[in-house]
Amino acid sequence: MAEHNTLGKAGEDAAVTYLEQHNYTIRHRNWRRGHLELDIVAAKNNQLIVVEVKTRRNTTFAEPEDAVDWKKVKRTVLATDTYIKLFQIDAPVRFDIITVVGEINKFKIEHIKEAFHPPMW
Repeated sequence: MAEHNTLGKAGEDAAVTYLEQHNYTIRHRNWRRGHLELDIVAAKNNQLIVVEVKTRRNTTFAEPEDAVDWKKVKRTVLATDTYIKLFQIDAPVRFDIITVVGEINKFKIEHIKEAFHPPMW
């Protein structure tokens, strides 16, 4: 596995651990349907929480959350709509970002709740 893939997997594992420690129930990791993907789908307090995880070794050039541009938001919302329809979910949805920065086993985690809202088309 390439080094960036190893870091990304470790970052996602750290994000899942963080969520579980904060009483989130993990429904799916790396959920895929065709070309659509959701990093983490969780639940808490009768809400569906869709979490985009961004892992970086450092923030020298940009903050990890800056990688969630309008195209990524659009794809995430489309994937979430597909997920909701497939699993027939009737609950409010929240979109979060978890940033994971540093080296494996020495990560700094930031949880940005309500990081974005679905755009109006």
